[in-house]
Amino acid sequence: MNFVSICFKINQKDCERLVMSRLTILFLTLILLNSPNQSDRLHAFSPTGCEGDCAKCHSLNNQDVKVILQRMKKPQAEILNIELSPIKGLWEISVDDKGKRGLFYVDFSKKYLIPGPIIEIKSGSNITLEHFKKLQESKKVDFSRIPLTTPLVMGNRLAPQKVAVFTDPDCSFCKTLHQEMEKVVRERKDIAFYLILFPLPFHQDAYWKSKSIVCNQSLKMLEDAYAHHKTG
Repeated sequence: MNFVSICFKINQKDCERLVMSRLTILFLTLILLNSPNQSDRLHAFSPTGCEGDCAKCHSLNNQDVKVILQRMKKPQAEILNIELSPIKGLWEISVDDKGKRGLFYVDFSKKYLIPGPIIEIKSGSNITLEHFKKLQESKKVDFSRIPLTTPLVMGNRLAPQKVAVFTDPDCSFCKTLHQEMEKVVRERKDIAFYLILFPLPFHQDAYWKSKSIVCNQSLKMLEDAYAHHKTG
C-alpha cells in the first residue's frame, strides 16, 4: 500500500498532517546531506578552532582589564601581563596591587572572572600556583646588580653572607632595624650588612645628613643621627 492509498483510508485533516510530517522529514534529510561533515566543523576548544590561535579571534587589552579592576574595586592595581591561560576560552591576567602580586582569569566574553586555581586533572598539578611562583620569581632583585661599594658596613666585609640594606637617617623604622642588625653582627660573624643611604623625600633633613655621612664615610655619624632621632 502506497502513500496515496493511505490518504484515501483516513480523513482529510489527518491526511494533511501526515503529508506535512513526511515533508518535514524530507526537508531535514536534505539539510543533513548538504551540511559539512562533523569532522570539518570548527570548535572554539578544538585544536583547529580559531585556526589554532585563539588570539586571532579574541582579544583582551589593558583598557579592558582596567574596567574589570575598577568593577572589582581595585583600580590602583598595576597590570603586569595578559596572556592566554592553559585552558582555552580564558585569559590569564597577572597584577600587582600595592606590592602584592596575583593571578586571575577572565573568559573570552569578558563577562566572567575566575579567581582560580586551575588544576590539571591528569597530573594533579596546580597550574595557577606554578604560574604564581614564576611571577614571584620575576619580582626578585638580582643581588649582583646592587653595588656594594658603600663605606658603611656593619660586620666583617669578608663574611660569606652579605645583606644590602637601604636606610634613611631620619626613618624611625630604619632606626629600629639598625638596632636589630647590631645584635645580629654581635652574635654572628658570617653576616655583614652593607648600608646604602636612601633619604626619603618627605624627610626634610635626610638628604643633607646622608650626604654628610657618605662624604665622611662615617658609620658613627649615621648611628649618632639615629641616637638623636625620636622614634614615633
